[in-house]
Amino acid sequence: MTISTMTALRIEAPHRAALARVPVPEPGPDGVLVRTALVGLCGTDLEMLHGTASYLLDGRTCYPVVIGHEWTGTVVRGNAEFAPGERVVGHTMLHCGLCRMCLRGRRALCERLREVGLYGHQGAAAEYVAMPGGSLTRVPDAVPDRAAALVEPAVTVVGGLEQARCRLADRVAVIGTGTIGLLAVQLAARLAGSVDAVGIDPAGLELALRCGAHRALTPEQAEDGGYSLVVEASGAAPAFRRGLDLLEPGGRLAVIGVAGAPAEGFVPGELALRGLEVIGVRHGLDHYDRTLRLFQDGVLDAEPLIATVLQPSDGPGAFELLQSGRTGPPKILIDFGGSS
Repeated sequence: MTISTMTALRIEAPHRAALARVPVPEPGPDGVLVRTALVGLCGTDLEMLHGTASYLLDGRTCYPVVIGHEWTGTVVRGNAEFAPGERVVGHTMLHCGLCRMCLRGRRALCERLREVGLYGHQGAAAEYVAMPGGSLTRVPDAVPDRAAALVEPAVTVVGGLEQARCRLADRVAVIGTGTIGLLAVQLAARLAGSVDAVGIDPAGLELALRCGAHRALTPEQAEDGGYSLVVEASGAAPAFRRGLDLLEPGGRLAVIGVAGAPAEGFVPGELALRGLEVIGVRHGLDHYDRTLRLFQDGVLDAEPLIATVLQPSDGPGAFELLQSGRTGPPKILIDFGGSS
């Protein structure tokens, strides 16, 4: 029996999310149809709900939008590479492979980029999602669905710390105790000589200690000039200025959080005079396999980060949890029924 429609979590208009019946997507040539298991919600989805996401403001997408860019599922209609029954995670960024950026090996900067659940490609917050075969990564048996659902944010952390050349000699500060920040703490605890978490949420700071932070500090407690590498993972504009202050001469600031406001007090000349390096981290598109191995080996651990797993019927209410200022574990997952 062929199923023609499916349940999806869709943002209908600003401040209005609802379950909807939509057509089951049809994979393109060499594409794959996946039964969705778990989908994660994040701050970008909240921006889509509020109508403040850049993708809406610049016209790359419009309502209604089926969201869902952090997800895992099981292949139901495969291709030469993926067989039915295989568990996969999907890549958020779908690159063309032909533009000058792709040909330079910088796929995350593709000139014809589409992003699943954000613009150009329907998201995975639904019973099924269609994906290009080259934009899936196989999930090892030892990695449970709950961990696989966090691979998408984790790849940016893995790519970011590699881009920032995080090494044993580094003393690292991670600003922010959301999903990205806590994953950065976990990985830096293995790569660097020490890592401190810097944040404003007491429960988040306590969780950061469980994730491997040596110390949990408020922005005021963190030592100016005390770090060779700072990871800005909060997305708060003042954190950029604070991150520069925390750096020693010659230090590196890896910017993963996306702030939508100017960084007051930033004087560009100090980058030259103090020999600082600012590294913009867009994504970790090339690091899906490596990130799955880190979850498999226990270097990264999803469980401390998961606040709750909801059913699709609770999906619209999940946004209320996202914006309610909750503390502690940051990640909300939605179970679309394909979870193992």
